This record gives sequence, structure tokens and C-alpha cells, in this order.
Amino acid sequence: MKKIIILIFLITFSLNSQILSEKERALEINEILKNRFENVLPELMDKTDIDMWVLISREYNEDPVLKTMLPAEWLNARRRTILVFYRDKANDSLDKLAVARYNFGDNIISAWDKEKQPNQWQRLNEIIDERNPRKIGLNYSKYFNIADGLDKTDYDEFIDNISENNRKKVVSAQKLATAWIETRTEKEMEIYKQIVTITKQIINEAFSLDVIQIGKTTTSDLEWWMRQKVTDLGLNTWFHPSVDIQRKSEVNGDHLRSFSNRPSENVIQKGDLLHCDFGITYLRLNSDCQQMAYILDDNEKDIPIFLKEAFDEANLLQDILTSNFIEGYSGNQILLNSLSEAKKRGLRPSIYTHPLGSYGHSSGPTIGMWDSQGGVEGTGDYPLNLNTVYAIELNNTTYIEEWGRDIRIMLEEAGFYGQGGHEYVNGRQKQIKIVNPK
Repeated sequence: MKKIIILIFLITFSLNSQILSEKERALEINEILKNRFENVLPELMDKTDIDMWVLISREYNEDPVLKTMLPAEWLNARRRTILVFYRDKANDSLDKLAVARYNFGDNIISAWDKEKQPNQWQRLNEIIDERNPRKIGLNYSKYFNIADGLDKTDYDEFIDNISENNRKKVVSAQKLATAWIETRTEKEMEIYKQIVTITKQIINEAFSLDVIQIGKTTTSDLEWWMRQKVTDLGLNTWFHPSVDIQRKSEVNGDHLRSFSNRPSENVIQKGDLLHCDFGITYLRLNSDCQQMAYILDDNEKDIPIFLKEAFDEANLLQDILTSNFIEGYSGNQILLNSLSEAKKRGLRPSIYTHPLGSYGHSSGPTIGMWDSQGGVEGTGDYPLNLNTVYAIELNNTTYIEEWGRDIRIMLEEAGFYGQGGHEYVNGRQKQIKIVNPK
């Protein structure tokens, strides 16, 4: 018992030592924002051919893109906050203005003096006229929810209060908004490695006898333990964790059961194949990870070979998918090419990989959905770009003769796509974790 207490203390201490204080996090976030505004945004505006980007939000009803731009000290927008970014490519400059009563942190200065111009909308129109952009990008989009953050009231007010000439310049900023959300910097990727490490450490502890009492602990108990662990560490999770079981004595292989209709009080027993889906939020980035563990049954000293082989097939499916990551290919192209190759290799694949980053289900190319294996309209047509992160999420079905049923090996790992191609942010699970009750 003393050894277990010491082990738990060491794991907790190790995790706590990796996590910054609130003040340290704020400094980190503001430093990252400064770099993104100065070095990332100008390139993205040039790439997407938008020279003025206008974002409008009201307090507690923030545009999802504007929310990622908030200074660390701001938890919400204030009153009506309007941001204007104007890119003068010829002079290699970027104006960053807030048509608001306050500076927007240290990075974006206030450009509205209410005493001189009482009407906020008229001040916005003056700023537009002064710069005379070719295009005015607004955040609206049919398919990309995160790029569709401009509400109807603010859109109507904007259109009603700008000149006829400026109205003709309005275009969707969907490509720019998506690019801002999906593009990661070197500093952010350093942080991402820490986030994935913390995520996997929590999963590793959850899938251990330090937490699981065989014959007593339920899947629901384990889910709430993981969520409480995140809270105790001063972090957040962007979705409720899920834990499910596949076992010889129960035909329970339906993929839907990972998402809904699962027994809430399924007691963990020897011989169970466990699966979890878990992610955390830290420093405005998100993880999303699925891993598997096996509770050794009586007289077992190792995981059964048929489960190892099934797991190897799922790893192979990951390899096939990531080998099809090619810059400029759409999510649908990557999906269909990967499924075709996997089926030729004798696999029974399902791929539902999504962008990961500022949001858990982030913006970028959707590479399949579990219920749309023929492609996804809109988001699936978006191309793969460099310096982007994905949840490599999929499963492969294998018939287990010894159990007389199909099982699914469900995996999810954070992957980065850059100049060198695809690489996992911090490795991937290559074998089922053993939980030995002896």
C-alpha cells in the first residue's frame, strides 16, 4: 500500500510540475498571440487575398475566431468589440485596430474615441474609407461553423452603416478564418507535446490498478475519475471522457456505443478490452486521444495474440492514412485514397479524422466522419495545408474467432503535418496496455 501511495504522489507531482501557474499561462498566451499577429496573420491574409478583415462580437456572444484572439486577461469580449486588420502588402505593414472603448490587450490599439465620434459604426466606416481596401472579409460560411461567427444583428448593423461603395467589397473570410484557426507556430507545437504528454499520463494512470478495482469499478467511475483528475490539475476538458468495454461474453462491438447508448454502470472485469476517448484543454490548445488496455484474465500472463494482431492492423490503418497526407489534397481525397488502399490490404476500416488545435473539433479539412465514409460535403473539400494538427481518429474491425465476434480497435492520436510530412506530436500507442490484476 505504501508503494502505491508513493507512486500516485510521484505521478501527480510530475503532472503538476509540467503545468504553469495562471500568471505564467497568461504570459505564454500573450506572447504567442503577439507572434501570430505579427508573423502569421500577414502571410495568411496575403495567401487568402483579403486585405481587410473585420471581426465583430458582443460580450458573451463571441465569434469563435475572435475568441482565440482575446488577450489572456480577457475572458470575454467587452460590450461590442470590433477588430479591424488591414494588410498593406506593398509596404509590408499590418494595421491592428479595435473599434472599441478599450485597447484589445497590448497587441491591438483602440481606434475609437466616442467623444469625437459617438457612433461606433460610423467610426468603423471611417477606418474603412481611410484605408480603401479591395476586399472586406467578414466571418460567414455555409460549411465551416467556426468561420461563421458573425451574428445576424451585427451583420445587419454593419451593412446598414457602411457606404454603398464599401458594401460592394464585402466577401466571406472563411478561408482566412480557417487558416488562422488551423495554422500552428513552432512555439505552439512545443506546447502541444506537453499537452499530449499530460493527456497520456492521465490515461496511463486511469488504466491502472491504482484507479481500477476489478469487479467493482465501472466505466462511469473511470470517466468521472478522469474528469476530476483534470479539474484537480487546474485544467479543463473540452468533452466528457468516455470509457467502454469489449469482451468475449458480450456482443458489444457497435461503434456507436463509443458515443451513446452505452451501459452507464458496466463493471470492469478480468478479460475486458478497455477503450477510452479523452482530451484536455491547456494554453488554448486541445488534445484528443483514444487508447486501449486489457485486463489480464486468470491464467493469462500476456495479452492474447489475436488481440495483438488486431491492434497491429489498426496501427497499419494509421500508417496508410498518414501516408496519404499530401499538401493540397482535400480531406475527401485523402479519405477515399486511404480507404481504398486499406481495403486492398484486407482491412475493414473506418476513418473519421478531424482538425485539432484551437478547438477540439477544429477548422480545416474533415477526413471522413464515422457516418460519412464516402466523403463530407464542404469541409471535406478543403485542402490539407502545412503546419496543421489533426486527431488521427479511426477504427478497424477484426473478427476474433476465439470470441466468436467482431471487435473494433479504436485509436486516436495527435498528428502534425509540416514540411517533413506527417509526424505524431508525441508518439502513438503501438501495443495494448496491460493491466495485470495479480
